[in-house]
Amino acid sequence: MHYPFDEFRNEIYGQLRKILSDEDLAKTKLDTPPSYDMGDLALACFPLARQFKKSPDAIAEDIASKVECKGWISRVETVRGYVNFFINYDRLSSKTLDLIRKKGKDYGSFEKKGKKVIIEHTSANPNGPLHVGRARNPIIGDTLVRIYKFYGYDVEAQFYVDDLGKQVAILAWGIKNIDPSKLPPPSRNKPDHELVRFYQEAHRLMEEDETVAEQINEITRLCESGDENAINSVRDAYEKALEGIKESLRRLNIEFDSFIPESKFVRDGSVEEVVEKLKKLEYADHEGDAWYIDMEPFGIKGRDTRFFFTRRDGTTLYATRDIAYHIWKSKQADILINVLGEDHKLEAKQVEIALELLGVKNKPNVVFYAFVNLPEGRMSTRRGRVVYLDDLIDEAVERAYEEVKKRRGQELSEEKIRKIAESVGIGAVRYNIIKIQPEKDIVFKWEDALNFEGNSAPFIQYAHARACSILRKISTEHLDKIDATLLKHKQEVILIKTLARFPDVVRDSCSNNKPHSIPNYLFDLASQFNQFYRDCPVIRAEDKELKKSRLALVDATKTVLENGLKLLGIDALEEM
Repeated sequence: MHYPFDEFRNEIYGQLRKILSDEDLAKTKLDTPPSYDMGDLALACFPLARQFKKSPDAIAEDIASKVECKGWISRVETVRGYVNFFINYDRLSSKTLDLIRKKGKDYGSFEKKGKKVIIEHTSANPNGPLHVGRARNPIIGDTLVRIYKFYGYDVEAQFYVDDLGKQVAILAWGIKNIDPSKLPPPSRNKPDHELVRFYQEAHRLMEEDETVAEQINEITRLCESGDENAINSVRDAYEKALEGIKESLRRLNIEFDSFIPESKFVRDGSVEEVVEKLKKLEYADHEGDAWYIDMEPFGIKGRDTRFFFTRRDGTTLYATRDIAYHIWKSKQADILINVLGEDHKLEAKQVEIALELLGVKNKPNVVFYAFVNLPEGRMSTRRGRVVYLDDLIDEAVERAYEEVKKRRGQELSEEKIRKIAESVGIGAVRYNIIKIQPEKDIVFKWEDALNFEGNSAPFIQYAHARACSILRKISTEHLDKIDATLLKHKQEVILIKTLARFPDVVRDSCSNNKPHSIPNYLFDLASQFNQFYRDCPVIRAEDKELKKSRLALVDATKTVLENGLKLLGIDALEEM
């Protein structure tokens, strides 16, 4: 499937191959100019200056003089060392609106690639509710799952369950030994919130009582050595907490295809196999009975460059079992993606080096993220406890409810207001987190997240609802028989070009693991649609044929807004 901008790009490269050698062409690339006034694609000639012994301006002029303006290329201009190519707008407008009408919910998607991708995300310790600081992980992960599927991959979303670590051992000990009547009431009637009380009290006792600490360490040791009774006992303890985590994520429209327990790789012997292979490496050594790999030759710096993969008692560490998990994953898919907090960078690098030394070719691509912070005093910290994701969601929905009721309270039923508020609140949380580049810090501010006039989910949902409102008022029959070339107003041209770029944004977002590209595009699209609505009357258009063409443009915008919001896991509302 070639979209209009693909065909435009291919025609440009076809002409450039007649003008430049393959070697020279490889030094350049076509970029999107910052403004449509500067062209639709641009070639920077600066990388060719040394080779050609000419100024970039002279090179640009020479290239432009040899380009034939035909097909998709309507004209060429040169500006300060750039060759700016302008697309044939009549052709673009007709083909773009026709494609969107025919493809509908599939517009912007790509053909099946016949390749499988495993995206592992969230993978939180199942010992209590998800903390708001790590809310970014499931939202980034799920958005990537949606984008990769849309781009044509077969995708499996995985949650790696840490069922052998100390955190779940503390929970298991607490459930077995602590009288629930002695604990404070849970913050809400939800299994993860009920069980975290046992974890917190057991953790306190472990810090104060060596006997408790020894008992918890023994549970951990038994689990790590593959003791079935211990593993099953811990599983019985954490399963309800995991169900509570799943419930929170489902509310955010996040689902998983599989939950892979860490114990699987102890039980099937693959962890033991990894340990034996690592011991045979030339970089392996031991301190007493604890084995490690010296990571300094591979660029790891610091006071201690040793990567321990066994303890003195012979048990393995989390990272060792992570290596076994990744070896297994590498055989299940063509591409592996992990979403990890920035505090996991060292361990991720150590695992990557170990996989390289073991000859594993299919290593994971890691998307790191910075944590979510909240302005002081603005959230549930006033209740005297940590802020959980459930708290953030509840407050988002409640604030959305107040806003919707203020705007539409006289027109809509209470049930309708609540339903819209749930979608707006969930959308606000997801959008406000995903719109920022993953590695950049986030301070979650309500005035940004629920701003109906700014870069937010409600702004985009409202643009979609506005399009739906227009389409409800006018018959949409015969929109397959419109004259797109009538759409000549500057704002119509910009809107159509923005719609035509959606497939490029999907491609870039997937190819470079840039989920934030989608919300940034949708904000631009919604903004351009609002300006079109302001400048170009649809219902009161002066000409019947122009009215039909503008109606088709509204319908196309609605489709692309809906498709983009779906990639973000956000509801496209028909009224707000």
